[in-house]
Amino acid sequence: MTNKLDGRVALVSGSGRGIGREIALKLASEGARLVINDLDADPANKTAEAIRAAGGEAVVCAGSVTEDGFGERFVKAGVDSFGGLDIIVNNAGYTWDSVVQKMTDEQWQAIIDVHLTAPFKILRAAQPVISAKAKEEAAAGQEVFRKVVNISSIAGTGGNAGQINYAAAKSGILGVTRTMAKEWGRYKVNVNAVAFGPIRTRLTEGSADGDSTIKVEEKEIKVGVNPDLLSQMERMIPLGRVGTPEEAADAVYLFCAPESNFISGQHIICGGGFVI
Repeated sequence: MTNKLDGRVALVSGSGRGIGREIALKLASEGARLVINDLDADPANKTAEAIRAAGGEAVVCAGSVTEDGFGERFVKAGVDSFGGLDIIVNNAGYTWDSVVQKMTDEQWQAIIDVHLTAPFKILRAAQPVISAKAKEEAAAGQEVFRKVVNISSIAGTGGNAGQINYAAAKSGILGVTRTMAKEWGRYKVNVNAVAFGPIRTRLTEGSADGDSTIKVEEKEIKVGVNPDLLSQMERMIPLGRVGTPEEAADAVYLFCAPESNFISGQHIICGGGFVI
């Protein structure tokens, strides 16, 4: 542990499980103080408890990132609990797949809302806090860098059949990233994105019969990649396997560390060399 993020306040959406949990644990291991979010309070509390057990600091802001006022509540949790805001990781999301002719308006809008509209609202809510802090620091002759990391996907960089909603949202978040890098550069905020390739999580771990589901706001959503298809995909990855949540978190950390202070408006693909 190098404590490169010592005392920094980090908001990580969707951090009760999977990749989000590992991102939160990684940032905490480097000294950041965390605001943990998950749709369900129980996994969020478990992540926060794990951070505290390791000697870190964490509070919970449970609930859907798509609910009205969530962005303001999320930001307020960081300011009220820790006095500031330094890192935002827009990670929350899920998939709800279908080919275009079978996709409902509800499917389309739900995925756009969670992957694109929710990050926009969180960033909008954070602006007054970041602006005020940046002005104070500039007046004192200080150069303090803050970080935003948006989570994209190779579906967003290259498209993916059966995921028009998800691909559109994950492509859109790259536009958000490039735009916010230009808007917030004056505040010394680095805004970057990580596009994940195949990572082994509950959203990719499917059963052979295709019956794997998750529950999102009282809806049972079919998830998972057929094991045979996942095996075929794995053979196409130059590094020879799918990634782990811990490896995905490491990629996000690269954009949170001070070594990335002069990198902004960029995205990297964390996928073992696999592209589509």
